[in-house]
Amino acid sequence: MKNAIVIPCYNESKRIPLNQFDGFLKLNPDYQIWFVNDGSSDNTLEVLEDFALNHHNAVVLDMPQNGGKAEAVRFGINNLLERSNINTVGFLDADLSTTLNDYRTLCSKLERENKSLVFGSRKMIKNDKIQRSAFREFASFMVALVVRVILGLDIKDTQCGAKVFSRTAAQVAFKNSFISRWIFDVEVFIKLKKWMGKQNIMGQLTEYPLTEWNDVDGSKITLKDSIRMPMQLLKIGFSYNVKPIFTQSISLANFRKVVLKKVYSFFF
Repeated sequence: MKNAIVIPCYNESKRIPLNQFDGFLKLNPDYQIWFVNDGSSDNTLEVLEDFALNHHNAVVLDMPQNGGKAEAVRFGINNLLERSNINTVGFLDADLSTTLNDYRTLCSKLERENKSLVFGSRKMIKNDKIQRSAFREFASFMVALVVRVILGLDIKDTQCGAKVFSRTAAQVAFKNSFISRWIFDVEVFIKLKKWMGKQNIMGQLTEYPLTEWNDVDGSKITLKDSIRMPMQLLKIGFSYNVKPIFTQSISLANFRKVVLKKVYSFFF
């Protein structure tokens, strides 16, 4: 086993395409699927556990309290890194809006090019198989507008729910909790940028066009969440980019004050 996919699940019992997961695992024995039940209020946990009983390369993790997609993905990735020797790890949405075949392509590209992160893009190619609702298009436009300012990187689609990491990059990106429940992908890029440095990060990333993507009904992101996203992005930008500078300045000021006090007491 060398590849693992984390699938965050919240009230997915009636729409998760388990037949597709079943076919994929049978044809790809070198993959594992790690389902994370994110405090579902329906029978999602039971459905996943029944599936795992018949698939040795399927694992189910349970979070009793709903923590949101960010925490569910982080919980899954940290658990599989601790409990397995997986080489590459990533995540997909439970509805498989990005196909498992596209995910496998991302994995192959990461290994072939020796990258730290390969991620799907819905914006790099015009394709009639990339289907999105007007609501999703609006939310994506609003997010992309602010993201470019925050990241300072030439990335076209940070929010596509299909990303594959090297083991080391996953450890860096998911070690600490996220600020946002939904747009944590932006934080992933910021964490990796701080780790690698702005000059090096783009050489370790590959944004790859998807061949198919479908906007499946039943999204957990509401209109209210979408309206809040620009404000959440500003909070992320302040926390990662502005606050450290401010904190460092305060620390430097205190350091100077202490040094001057010591010098003064020495002479006087």
